[in-house]
Amino acid sequence: MSLSVGIVGLPNVGKSTLFNALTKKSIPAENYPFCTIDPSVGIVPVPDNRLYKLAEFSKTEKTIPAVVEFTDIAGLVKGAADGEGLGNKFLAHIRETDAIAQVVRIFEDQDITHVHGEVDPLGDIGVINLELIMADAQTVANRIASIGKDVKRGDKKAVLENDLLIKLETILKDGKLASSLSLTEEEKPLVKSLHLLTSKPMMYVLNKKTGATNLDETEDPRYKFLIEYFRENDAIFVKVDAAIEQDMKDFNAGEKEAFKKDMGMEDGGLDELIKKGYELLDLITYFTTGEKETRAWTTKRDSTAPQAGRAIHSDFETKFIKADIIEWDKLLEAGSHAKAKERGWIRLEGKEYIVKDGDVIEFKV
Repeated sequence: MSLSVGIVGLPNVGKSTLFNALTKKSIPAENYPFCTIDPSVGIVPVPDNRLYKLAEFSKTEKTIPAVVEFTDIAGLVKGAADGEGLGNKFLAHIRETDAIAQVVRIFEDQDITHVHGEVDPLGDIGVINLELIMADAQTVANRIASIGKDVKRGDKKAVLENDLLIKLETILKDGKLASSLSLTEEEKPLVKSLHLLTSKPMMYVLNKKTGATNLDETEDPRYKFLIEYFRENDAIFVKVDAAIEQDMKDFNAGEKEAFKKDMGMEDGGLDELIKKGYELLDLITYFTTGEKETRAWTTKRDSTAPQAGRAIHSDFETKFIKADIIEWDKLLEAGSHAKAKERGWIRLEGKEYIVKDGDVIEFKV
């Protein structure tokens, strides 16, 4: 399952630095706008202690984590929707992703220039969101024009879509994201077909900098206004020190823990960002485990057992018969598959079963 989170934001807020830390991949991250011209894509393992506990339980030879895809997209500027700063190209790159991680700078550092001359997190979000909204408004206007003839002749499908487009047009003109519009089940596929930027799930990555003045540590009113905005909009956010995380990209887990302790860094950061990105895509994890391999598999939330099996092989969907299922912690508690069966903890489920996060599954085809 290839679903991606696009890393977006203004120039010089730390997008490429964050991407390098996430993917352990070296791409330019210089102190000037438009350093990253083509999007870079990285596949990032999802931290999950359950996987390694199951691997230890099975004494497995190979352990494979679930992954989430991140795409580094060059910085947007005011006027991007009108083509400023290669804006049209970059907006097209965002359109190809499934969710958005908007990087917002919350540190003061005279050595790292801000494209607008001052650090203003809420203002930066306003600039980015406005460009996305303007691009969507153009998409909606174009679609209204293209179905005009069908609407005039009374085509029911066109009339339904036009009504939805008018509602979207109103929302966007009010400066709101398309995702803020409540949709009927009939309208959801229509919105999806429009590929609107602001209908994508979005999270905010607050980039700090060790040794600099961080707004969240100084009771700065700019940070208070930012948090109020997140609360009012029920927004997902996570704080990360991208530069330090990049410095630690080649450290093992023990070295990272010791380094963070020495630096007085908070827990969370990069691992929390990866997990939040996974959740943003509405993904869950199920497991297969045995002596040869323990693996975390990815499926969309509310998938049936056959749909989830497709992640392993298409035959697991088309030829699905039944599946043995147990919660991962129940399997560990039992101590073995045999004891889990004795206690009746392993259930035989059919095609209608909705897979839960943390299920351990053995498919029968």
